Amino acid sequence: MGNAIELRNVTKTFGTIIANDDVTLTIREGEILSLLGENGSGKTTLMNMLSGIYFPDSGSIFVKGEQVEIRSPKDAYDLKIGMVHQHFKLIDVFTATENIALGTDKNSQGRFSLRSVKAKAREICERYGFDLNLDQKVYEMSVSQKQTLEIVKVLYRGADYLILDEPTAVLTPQEVEKLFAVIRNMKADGKSVVIITHKLKEVLEISDRVAIMRKGRFIGSVLTAEATEGSLTEMMVGEKVELNIARSTPSDVIKRIEVRNLSVINHEGLRVLTDINFDINGGEILGIAGISGNGQKELLESIAGLQRTISGTSIKYYPGENGEKELQLVGMNPRDIRNAGIHLAFVPEDRLGMGLVRSMGMDENMMLKTYDEGSSIITNRKLPREMAEQIKESLGVVTPSITTPVAQLSGGNVQKVLVGREISSDPTVIMTAYAVRGLDINTSYTIYRLLNEQKERGTAVVYVGEELDVLLELCDRILVLCGGRVSGIVDAREVTKEELGLLMTKYGGKEEG
Repeated sequence: MGNAIELRNVTKTFGTIIANDDVTLTIREGEILSLLGENGSGKTTLMNMLSGIYFPDSGSIFVKGEQVEIRSPKDAYDLKIGMVHQHFKLIDVFTATENIALGTDKNSQGRFSLRSVKAKAREICERYGFDLNLDQKVYEMSVSQKQTLEIVKVLYRGADYLILDEPTAVLTPQEVEKLFAVIRNMKADGKSVVIITHKLKEVLEISDRVAIMRKGRFIGSVLTAEATEGSLTEMMVGEKVELNIARSTPSDVIKRIEVRNLSVINHEGLRVLTDINFDINGGEILGIAGISGNGQKELLESIAGLQRTISGTSIKYYPGENGEKELQLVGMNPRDIRNAGIHLAFVPEDRLGMGLVRSMGMDENMMLKTYDEGSSIITNRKLPREMAEQIKESLGVVTPSITTPVAQLSGGNVQKVLVGREISSDPTVIMTAYAVRGLDINTSYTIYRLLNEQKERGTAVVYVGEELDVLLELCDRILVLCGGRVSGIVDAREVTKEELGLLMTKYGGKEEG
């Protein structure tokens, strides 16, 4: 198996940040290569230089043994290199065929021949096993259909070397299985495929070889057949990591929140949640599963008093140890909820837009959480500073100072600040939306441990997550959302990943009260 592409001593900087530091990497003909590393390790930046988005500050790129310069995506396509980015680049009001035609050569009359584009695209779909309606508008497509279209676009332009950036991030298990089947078909046809990912189980399932990045540097590559989750993790983070998530059996479970007939219409006038019914219990972790955009955000925000609900909705909170002092919370804002004695912590999906103040440091963002406990906090900043230092130390927040504006921190470090602040506030209920998104493996497992500790002390924990393996290992019950409705509430110890995937796409499955 010969070398298809070589990057030799490639370095890329952004200001004082070294994104790629003297990286040498080889991509072989007809292989599936997983590019693995923590967030911020330089994986996407490296591949963006192959796809013409960035140009290296130093170093060389060789394609089939010849040195090349790639200064634009067109240069990359001319070298048969194509990249499918994590955020799709499609025109919503155009059909699949029209999107494929964009940017390709026109005929002698200066027009696209959509008939010939469609015929060639259909041939590509049949060859590799894509399921794509070429006449469908993009705004009518699911996430997996849009991803399929992006891959077909790249193949239509003649790519022999494909780079897929986090291709399974928002897919169900069934959709991942279909994607992997297509990737194997492409490999069988002689294509080379690079998958940028952080999901170890999928790396071991699909790839022939794994290349590992750490803090901008290339650590090495291994044959997948000779690797394990433990060995890959150790290469990624530089030390051995325990990959088992501890989970105890719930005891002394107490109802904390009762949600009945919850329906929400968003600011655009669209109904995003319909007739949601479930309980949140102290002493257990309730997982929320679903394809991104199926109402997870609005569900948590409704309970936190940040979304307006419609008539017939009931949200009741039980702050007492035996369920007494029932409080009806519909129509209350977050301050009303707190003043009613309800100690609710919330880690929203939008970290800087909703969770933290961008221009403030860690210390001032800690202060916001305790501001309404008394005006003395304005002049006495000792407590928030101590909280900030503790979180910085325990979660390994990388920042020049606790007074450095959080907007200057990386996404993963911003998330550490937010999660740490909410957990340290000693809540009765804590709701988290994608709490470990952007975090390295070490810190992710620290967060899982902290949430389990909250559960052990009787806190009600709600965990919205995107990795089904984690949901199955961490949670006690899992509520599945599809199209803004509850498609099932299941026991995490009994349900399978495949059954969860079916529920995420409105098919049947187990259900538990």
